[in-house]
Amino acid sequence: MSIFKRKDGGEQPYWAVGKYKLRLPFVHYRLETPELIQGLVIFTIGLSLMELMTGLVGMSYEAALTITIMTQLLMLLPSTMGVPFVSGFITPLIPILTIFLGGFEPGPEAIRAVIAVQISVALIFLFLGITGLGRKFVVNLPTSLKAGILIGAGITAIMTEIEEGGRLAETPIALTVGGLLCLYIMFSTSFKKLYNRNKAIKFIASYGIMPAIIVAIIVGWSVGEYGTPEIEWGITVPSFAAMLEVSPFGVGFPGLDIFLAAFPTAVLAYVIAYGDIVVGEKVIERANHLRKDEKISYDMNQVHILTFVRNILHGLFAPHPGMAGPIFTAGTASVAERYTFGRKAMDSIFSGVNSLLISLALAIFILPLVTFFQPFLPIAFSITLILTGYICITIGIRQLNTEAEMGVAGVMAIVLAVYGAAHAIITGAVLYFIIQRSNIFKKEEPEEEEEKEQSAG
Repeated sequence: MSIFKRKDGGEQPYWAVGKYKLRLPFVHYRLETPELIQGLVIFTIGLSLMELMTGLVGMSYEAALTITIMTQLLMLLPSTMGVPFVSGFITPLIPILTIFLGGFEPGPEAIRAVIAVQISVALIFLFLGITGLGRKFVVNLPTSLKAGILIGAGITAIMTEIEEGGRLAETPIALTVGGLLCLYIMFSTSFKKLYNRNKAIKFIASYGIMPAIIVAIIVGWSVGEYGTPEIEWGITVPSFAAMLEVSPFGVGFPGLDIFLAAFPTAVLAYVIAYGDIVVGEKVIERANHLRKDEKISYDMNQVHILTFVRNILHGLFAPHPGMAGPIFTAGTASVAERYTFGRKAMDSIFSGVNSLLISLALAIFILPLVTFFQPFLPIAFSITLILTGYICITIGIRQLNTEAEMGVAGVMAIVLAVYGAAHAIITGAVLYFIIQRSNIFKKEEPEEEEEKEQSAG
């Protein structure tokens, strides 16, 4: 229960903090049991990124765990201040960032590269948020380049898992079973038919990617691809000293050369994140339409500013290769879907979103859960990347309408997967001008890019 109650058709109660709307549990909204339970399971998605932090980036386990704790806590900031999204990572960027980090030695050098990307992402969100140019920038970016970014990110994500020496070679049974099950649950036509007829199937589907991860863990452990976890009891204790050792105050601030090298990757991060925002807007718009008892109101510029705040705090104190993204699309969609069942099912969109994020933040302090999943983090990370790759490829292809767009996007995607962001942006721009434009030197008439962008979301 909460102290303040919402009037029918009004906004959920809040305290005004400038232009922001502060909401606290038990004061402005109640906690929702289903989201609390779900958070105890899906917190492992965030935990799985520790595999990247300790491997490719070269952080210690203690530093990676503490940064993950800080990440889960900072995810609460946007929804606490009035944004109806479950915040998360810029997940499709991870394979692109992996290519970028491949040019740096794991350890202080790679950590400085992550810091440079994260601070650059923060500053891009700040600039485009203050000026309000974010939508104009993405809408005016040619469709072929936007699609090329997504398709390239998808190809890279899947390539990292199936290439020689990748995790498919190390754990073929667990990854094959988990990956196929994940894609079946999320996208299969036959599963959707079962979903509409069976309550048990609906319950399984409500947990999104986690059933596939759990099955992969059981299979991997059963066939000996993963060892038995050594469970420890107690509360997870963060090591802020270890975290500061991998911050700019420990490894040093990146030089100008690293910032310049990181900038193309940061630009792609914004384009990807804005695409997620468009999807999130449509999810909330649908929820707003179906629930007349609550008016959901938020400011897109504030989404940008709060994303800046999270990324700059990470860049200065707790660098995270997942970046701080404005929305965890699957989590937001899951909450919004249950929200449409009515007020008895979920009082407010904010009670659902915040309950899930509070659970995510608290679950990581439960040491038995953390130590149980520790040996299985690689499989959780792999399935996350496979799902991300599939989604990126399908969304990217769906945006393309002409043969010229398909060609430009396809070549750009391949260059992105092989050589990284800077080469891909140059290749995509050159191909766009010489293939798609009817006149290279004159400004072309608008081709309803904005309408295409909206339909793609």
